Amino acid sequence: MEFAKLQKDMIAALKAGDKDRKESISLLVAAVKKAAIDAGTRDDISEQLVDQVLLKELKATQEQVDTCPASRQDLLAQYKAHLEIVKEYAPQQMGAEEIKALLSEKFADLIATKNKGMIMKTVMAELKGKADGKLISQIVAELCK
Repeated sequence: MEFAKLQKDMIAALKAGDKDRKESISLLVAAVKKAAIDAGTRDDISEQLVDQVLLKELKATQEQVDTCPASRQDLLAQYKAHLEIVKEYAPQQMGAEEIKALLSEKFADLIATKNKGMIMKTVMAELKGKADGKLISQIVAELCK
């Protein structure tokens, strides 16, 4: 995802009068800017950095939805709306079947060792940002049995 696209979409939402969408995208833009400043790349924001921030924001928002008390339906609706907007921009994650196929194909010899720590270290380097770490861990544990 390009940072410029996020900014253009925020301006478009502002012009359209869509307050909720504008606020959600504005939060994403602010998070990306903060991460760029922390990384020392304030002027040249890479797509990889934007994707990392979007995935982090997606995870945090999903956690907010999951932990929101049932008595706060207004807050839950707000979190869910923000989550849907973040999902639009976040990079697509691999599914369980795709991960299993990739592991069986590319890392078959490593899986044969049944050393989960070594497998995870190698696989996470390959799949970072492409798939959820918890899902990868579950599949590796399943294949090591």
